[in-house]
Amino acid sequence: MSGNETKLWGGRFGEDVDSLMEKFNSSINIDKRLCHADIKGSKAYAKAIQRSSLISADELEAITSGLNEVDEEWKKGSFVIQKSDEDIHTANERRLTELIGQQIAGKLHTGRSRNDQVATDVRLWLKDEIKSIKVILARLIQCICDRAHREIAVVMPGYTHMQRAQPIRWSHWLMSYAVAFLRDMEMLNDMYKRVDVLPLGSGALAGNPFNIDREYLAKELDFATISFNSLDATGNRDFISEMLFWSSQFSCHLSRLSEDLILYSTKEFGFVELADKYSTGSSLMPQKKNPDCLELIRGKCGTIIGKAMGFLTTLKGLPSTYNKDLQEDKVPLFETCDMVVAMIEITTGVINTLTINPLNMEAALTKDMLATDLAYYLVRKNVPFRIAHNLSGQVVKKAEEKKCKLNEVSLEELRKISEKFDTDVAEVWNFEHSVEQYKASGGTSKSSVLAQIESVSQCLNH
Repeated sequence: MSGNETKLWGGRFGEDVDSLMEKFNSSINIDKRLCHADIKGSKAYAKAIQRSSLISADELEAITSGLNEVDEEWKKGSFVIQKSDEDIHTANERRLTELIGQQIAGKLHTGRSRNDQVATDVRLWLKDEIKSIKVILARLIQCICDRAHREIAVVMPGYTHMQRAQPIRWSHWLMSYAVAFLRDMEMLNDMYKRVDVLPLGSGALAGNPFNIDREYLAKELDFATISFNSLDATGNRDFISEMLFWSSQFSCHLSRLSEDLILYSTKEFGFVELADKYSTGSSLMPQKKNPDCLELIRGKCGTIIGKAMGFLTTLKGLPSTYNKDLQEDKVPLFETCDMVVAMIEITTGVINTLTINPLNMEAALTKDMLATDLAYYLVRKNVPFRIAHNLSGQVVKKAEEKKCKLNEVSLEELRKISEKFDTDVAEVWNFEHSVEQYKASGGTSKSSVLAQIESVSQCLNH
């Protein structure tokens, strides 16, 4: 028997495939991950061709029973992959044929191509993956909200350009990432609509000649709608590139959070300490406690961006419909989703278990961070902001000249700069007073941060 007789496409060829080509062409070690999705799609397709009178009710029962048995083998880990199984579709059909015979199993693929089959399988898999990611992402966001609520009283320096800028609440900093992650969640929800489109019934490229009810297939497989054009449906991988972009954007948010925490955990800052369970040490320096989990998140962000760029490079030169290049879509998709899941779970663990040092945060607050508050003090005395900004800058310069703190510039010297300064200027030099003035929505006052926590929590529950 020719080796090609075991292939789904072997009839046209008179010479066996070279062993190196066989290995090069095979994707089973990657796409076996689609085993359950592939069986789910085949069971629905069997029902559809029975409705079109291409198989009998008894044949449908035999195919369904056989596919259930194949599915159980995958679940139990007893499915044996053969050398001839070049992909998951071949493997499942080969095993089904062994169980129920070729006369019946051979009818399952009627009017169907691996082109529309794999496009369906990947969409089924990705829909489930997105649902799983949403669950753990919501858990991360809620974890941040809970911590922000507990530690609402802690005030710390806020930074721009990596320099101390203005006092903020630690909870305000936490919620800046909760809001970013909530935005990621909204993008994921929007993207799901474009994944939730059924390509099955498109054939290799021209469509299905047996009047298959594609709306019925969509209902059976829980798709919201069907694809409009069979040429586009078999070659479309926009939903994968969009998932890779989403993962790149999301991992950038995780990377920035990690960078902040890496800095805050250094002895130079001392604002936070990671739990031992999320830290590692040095093989040479016994004193070291390294935030490797956060550094790995930062590093994997670059890897994810690279995979997105690589896949887009593959897509950009393809002619229309299906090309074998698209077999490479699952490697970046699967690896990226695995990294995203791990990164979310690690970040949740880090946020849950880290220890903050409010005293170090308070010690890092310096009076020069209240220079803007000094300008606002003058604004409240009817000085135009641009003038107030300039006057406050003069006070900063005076303090630098005298080598003293901003609040140590005397009232007499302040009044030389502006007669608007009075004894009540002493109220400016209070960090709690400073953060509490930012009561507008989105600000760092207690009431505003609590409102942010409430709003984000409500969005998660809707």
